[in-house]
Amino acid sequence: MTKPLVLILCTGNSCRSQMGEGWIRHDLGDRVDVHSAGTRPSFVHPRAIQVMGEAGVDLSSHTSKSINDLKGLAFDLVVTVCDSARESCPVLPGAKKTMHHAFEDPAHAGESEDALPVFRRVRDEIRAVLVPLVRTELGLNEG
Repeated sequence: MTKPLVLILCTGNSCRSQMGEGWIRHDLGDRVDVHSAGTRPSFVHPRAIQVMGEAGVDLSSHTSKSINDLKGLAFDLVVTVCDSARESCPVLPGAKKTMHHAFEDPAHAGESEDALPVFRRVRDEIRAVLVPLVRTELGLNEG
C-alpha cells in the first residue's frame, strides 16, 4: 500500500515547514511520506536544527527546497504554515486537499540565545497542531 503524500509549505522552508516535516516524519513516518518546501527557499535555520535536535529530531541533513522541485507529485495533503505561503501558493493540480494553519515565525526572534525560547515554543506548537491535523485529515489511527 502506498503511503499518503504530505507537503508542509512555507515561504523560506527555513524554520516552520522544516520543523513540521521533522515532527511528522518522527511521529507518523511509518504511515506517511512527508516533504517540506518553500515558495522562496533560503536555508535551514541553525536554531531550528538546534531546538529540534533537543527534542530528538535530527534536521541536520535537511536542505531548503523549492515548491517547484516537487511539482508533479500528487499530494494527498498540503498544509501551509505561514500566511505568505498561503497567499502565494502555486496551484498544485494533484493535491487532494489543502489546509492552512499559520505559526509565528521564530526567525523574527533573531539569532541570539534569547531567541531559543521562541524557537522552542513554536517547535512545540507545530507538533501539537500539525501531527493531529495530518493524522485526522488522512484518517490515520492513533499510535
